[in-house]
Amino acid sequence: MSPIRSRETGNSGGSNAPRGDRDIPNYGERLRRARFGLAIGVATVSMLFVVFTATYVGRRLFDDDSPGVNSTVAIRRSPWTHLQLPISLLLFNSLLLLASSATMEMARRQVTKRAALAPLEGMPGVSLGHERFLPWLQLTIVLGFGFVAGQAFAWRAMVARGYYIATTPSSTFVYLATILHAVHVSAGLIALLCAAGMAVLKSSWDARRIVVDISAWYWHFMGALWIYLFGLLVVMS
Repeated sequence: MSPIRSRETGNSGGSNAPRGDRDIPNYGERLRRARFGLAIGVATVSMLFVVFTATYVGRRLFDDDSPGVNSTVAIRRSPWTHLQLPISLLLFNSLLLLASSATMEMARRQVTKRAALAPLEGMPGVSLGHERFLPWLQLTIVLGFGFVAGQAFAWRAMVARGYYIATTPSSTFVYLATILHAVHVSAGLIALLCAAGMAVLKSSWDARRIVVDISAWYWHFMGALWIYLFGLLVVMS
């Protein structure tokens, strides 16, 4: 078995391959491992928000003001109140996140295409042309930070209306939902910044493609999760 074949298959049994090369998984294997890790992370986050949703809906359905609720329970628990959410601001933030999901997908496709053409560079008689490399990834980062900043403005708007995190059970749930989501979006922004840093450091296209691919799917999940949370908060609050 040749050294090239051994590296492509990730087989450690090739006698002609250097020991270090034989222990390095190929691109496809690394991508599968990264996506599997992402799937575990997404499943964990999903379960967190499923538990949150069940608690939120259960608390709302068993409102203290509902008929037939035990009076002793009503004394111990704060009543549920309907909130006046900053809908216009939250809707604008939603549009920002959806736009960033679109630019993230463009960045993923761009890097995938560029990585596929990378082996052809430098070959005699082969020209890749002068394709414009648009800054989709950088635009996604800007939109992502805009979303987080917009959420901070939404929290300030709620405070201005007299809703604090411990004011009522309904305000507590709204703050928890939006803050938890913003924290996970911030984690995605860190990954995007790492991907942008890899471009500056001129890392290999395969490594950049894996980071951008995983970041893109995570970012799409954050967008879908926010649309779900936004709808839930509007309906239940």
